[in-house]
Amino acid sequence: MGKITVETCEIEGLKVITPTVFGDARGYFMETYNYNDFAAAGIDQTFVQDNQSASKKGVLRGLHFQKQYPQDKLVRVVSGAVFDVAVDLRKGSPTFGKWFGVELSAENKKQFFIPKNFAHGFVVLSDFAEFAYKCTDFYHPDDEGGLRYDDPEIGVVWPIPEGMELIMTEKDRNWGSFAEYRAALK
Repeated sequence: MGKITVETCEIEGLKVITPTVFGDARGYFMETYNYNDFAAAGIDQTFVQDNQSASKKGVLRGLHFQKQYPQDKLVRVVSGAVFDVAVDLRKGSPTFGKWFGVELSAENKKQFFIPKNFAHGFVVLSDFAEFAYKCTDFYHPDDEGGLRYDDPEIGVVWPIPEGMELIMTEKDRNWGSFAEYRAALK
C-alpha cells in the first residue's frame, strides 16, 4: 500500500491517481496498476481489455461512451500529453451533464479513473501522444454512443491554443447534443 495517491474530484466517482515513482541514475520504475492498491482506494474493478492509441497534436477523440455495455476506464498517457475529459451521464446524479478535465502526460504520470456511464474524450496537446487504457467490459462496435465535443450545454473548456487545428473523425464532428441524449433517456 502507499504506492499510489488518489485524488477525488468534484464529480463523485472520478479519481485522479498518481503512482509513486522510484527513480535513480538508470531511470525509473513505477507500478501502473496493482489490484490491491486500487481496491484499497475504492477502485475495485476487474479489467478485461487494454487498449492503446497514438495520435498527433490537435487530434480530438470523443466524447464517447458505450450505451448498453458501459465500461469503467483507467486511462494514462505513455508519451506526450493530453487533456482528458469525462462527462457524467448517470441519470439522477446531482452532477448529470457536468464535466471534469485533467492533463495527463508522460511527465506527470497521472492516471484518470472514469466509472461506467460517463462520456470520455481527449485532445492531444503535445506533438505526439500515446494513450493507454484499461476497460471493465469489451468494446462492442454496435453499442457506440457519443456527444458533441463542443456542446455548449456541457461547456467543456478545452485548452486549445489559438491556431491549433483540430483533427477529428467525421463521426466525432457529428455526434448529437446533450439535449438530444437527455431526451432519448425519457
